Amino acid sequence: MKRVTGIGGIFFKCKDPNQMKEWYKTHLGFDTDQWGTSFEWRSSDEPDKKGYTQWSPFADTTEYFLPSTKEFMLNYRVENLSALVEALKQEGVTVLDDIQEFEYGKFVHILDAEGNKVELWEPIDEDFEKVVEGNTK
Repeated sequence: MKRVTGIGGIFFKCKDPNQMKEWYKTHLGFDTDQWGTSFEWRSSDEPDKKGYTQWSPFADTTEYFLPSTKEFMLNYRVENLSALVEALKQEGVTVLDDIQEFEYGKFVHILDAEGNKVELWEPIDEDFEKVVEGNTK
């Protein structure tokens, strides 16, 4: 069974997410939307298939990263999230919530060995592409 297949997103806390998005737009050319931006790429196994990595600044007051106290959270792309969650539970990994399903994929949160919250995402890239507006290529 494949587990992590790539980076799905980089999420970090900051004082002013809108100012941060504007700075990156102005100085580094990010095409931002309300969530940040998505970096489009192609799979080496399937060059016609698009994939995405999300970049999102969060307000420093967000509780989304809890119970971790870190200023960041990583999102990893996975295959077969249900099977992976079962394997992780058997291995003693802390699974924080139930799998949530959205039109663009399935999500669950776990804690790593140092208590960092990690988001696992089984993407549906074709539908994710329809949701995001900011797409940096």
